[in-house]
Amino acid sequence: MSKDDFSRITGLPDDLGIDDDLQRTQQVLTVRVDTRRYGKPVTIVAGFDGDTDVKALASDLKRTLACGGTIEDGEIELQGNHRQRVPDLLRARGYEVDG
Repeated sequence: MSKDDFSRITGLPDDLGIDDDLQRTQQVLTVRVDTRRYGKPVTIVAGFDGDTDVKALASDLKRTLACGGTIEDGEIELQGNHRQRVPDLLRARGYEVDG
């Protein structure tokens, strides 16, 4: 193993994924519900860092919640009011949620 195979933060091998876990816990996400056209609720998850795989997380949340959604301007938009469930799902995936 070369010097480049180790994390500059923890000093441990990169393939352990510890840096990813640390990055998740350092970002604080916010969950809010907005009302869109025709009074339809949309749950918005915001506050992601640039390195986060928002697309994969959005896909996972949509599958878990059995709803549609999209990514707009780096924020996840889920169809429906999921304000009660989304924070717990994000915490289970290692993210810090405000509120």
